[in-house]
Amino acid sequence: MKLRQFGFIAALMTAAWVSGSGVHPPLRELDGRPVGAVEVVDLNGLRDIEFGDTEDELTRRGILRSDVDACGPALAGYDTTSPIFVDDRLVLLWLGEATRTPRGVTAGMPVEEVRTRYPSARELDAPQGTYRLDGLLARQGDRAYLFLHDGRAVKKIIAGYADWAQRLFDEGHSPC
Repeated sequence: MKLRQFGFIAALMTAAWVSGSGVHPPLRELDGRPVGAVEVVDLNGLRDIEFGDTEDELTRRGILRSDVDACGPALAGYDTTSPIFVDDRLVLLWLGEATRTPRGVTAGMPVEEVRTRYPSARELDAPQGTYRLDGLLARQGDRAYLFLHDGRAVKKIIAGYADWAQRLFDEGHSPC
C-alpha cells in the first residue's frame, strides 16, 4: 500500500472522530432527496465501479480523476467517496454520507440498528488512548463493510476486500 494511502486513511479516521459531536440524520431523512442522490454500495462496489478494477481501467473509462485538488485520485460523480488502491487495484471505498448499504445502513444510523441489520458483524475495539473509532466488521466471503462508530452512531463506512478493511482498522492509517 502506498504511504500516501495510509496517511489519507488516518486523516479521514481522525476527521470522522472529530466530527462526531452529535448524531448525523438517520436514513429516513435521506429518503426525501431526489432519486439518485443516495448511492448504494454492495460488496461488489458501486454502480459502475468494482473492487479489483485497476487505476488504468477506471481512468480510461473516465471514472478516476487525478486532476482534482485532493489527497489522491477521485471518482467522477462520487464527490464524497474515496478510492483506496493497492498495487494498482481498487481494494476499498471510503464512503460518503449519501451512500448506503443494500440493508440501508448509512452514516448517522444508530449502532444498535446496524447490529440488527448485520447480526453477524464482529465488534472491533479501537486501541485505548487513541483518537480512533470502534468498528463493526460485517464480512461476507472475501468482502466486508467496516462501520466506524462512536458507540452511539455510525460515523463512516468503508467497503471492499475484508482483509484490507481489517488491516485499515488494525493499523489506523490512511492513503495520503
